[in-house]
Amino acid sequence: MAFFSRQDDNQPLSGRLALGVEYDGTRYCGWQRLRQADSVQGALEAALSKIAATPVRVLCSGRTDSGVHATRQIVHFDAPVVRTQKAWVFGANAKLPRDIAVRWLVPVGDDFHSRFSALARRYRYLILNQPTRPVMERHNVTWCREPLDADRMHRAAQALVGEHDFSSYRAAGCQSKVPVRHLHFIDVRRFGPLVMIDVQANAFLHHMIRNIAGVLVAVGRGDEGEAYPAELLALRDRRLGNVTAPACGLHFVDVRFDERFELPEEPVGPQLLSFLGDWTGERGEIPDTPLMRRRRVWPKWIDDEGRVVDEPPRARLETTP
Repeated sequence: MAFFSRQDDNQPLSGRLALGVEYDGTRYCGWQRLRQADSVQGALEAALSKIAATPVRVLCSGRTDSGVHATRQIVHFDAPVVRTQKAWVFGANAKLPRDIAVRWLVPVGDDFHSRFSALARRYRYLILNQPTRPVMERHNVTWCREPLDADRMHRAAQALVGEHDFSSYRAAGCQSKVPVRHLHFIDVRRFGPLVMIDVQANAFLHHMIRNIAGVLVAVGRGDEGEAYPAELLALRDRRLGNVTAPACGLHFVDVRFDERFELPEEPVGPQLLSFLGDWTGERGEIPDTPLMRRRRVWPKWIDDEGRVVDEPPRARLETTP
């Protein structure tokens, strides 16, 4: 299998590097670095800085909230020093806490950006549906003691597929200027006592998936009808929405990029679902929309002042008289 590939210890790597990161978000304030609390970004930057012996700053594909997990968070940074692939991966993992790990690292071109080059992001929300509270899975699933009708939830969720104004499904404090997102697909399936909400979109609003999960659970319990998600979507008012589902059941499982970047393919996580057979690395088609076409052909870069620009910084430097 591809994920058993050997880490190169001979070829020094420089320039822009991309890495896949897995973490248990239980004890972190989320991805983003904060002064007053432990974050995944802070821990990763501290580990990489020790390997480089100089400060390293990283950027990610999607900022996860407090308590949310990830099995395929894609990160990039511009290496300030030359190190081998093995030194970066094994060295970082030796410095990281046990609930964060670097899965792989590869060199990428200056036109790669973990956030702005991303075409799609995929999450899975896991609900353990049984009368008694979970023990072994308690940090990785949400518990629902009332019986859920997963088929009913799936049918109701299809009204959310496509490009919509998701104002009713965003957090009250969401800072995004535009509430429109393109939801590529959403599937609700049951595997024994486990109910999985599998959803992919070009991007997500703050708490969007957790609010969708809260709405679908209300439908699955019979508290609301199958038309409820569509009715709520049309209202465009979060104050009329349902409860926000807990963070512990949410897993960031995939990020899609244009094929030219040739990033490693991995099983779709989390490993709790390995019995489903999702160990191929295969992904479904991304909708051919104007947004996706622009993302594929309009590479973006970040300059030294943090601005998004259409020309790589190195090229600008080389052409400056």
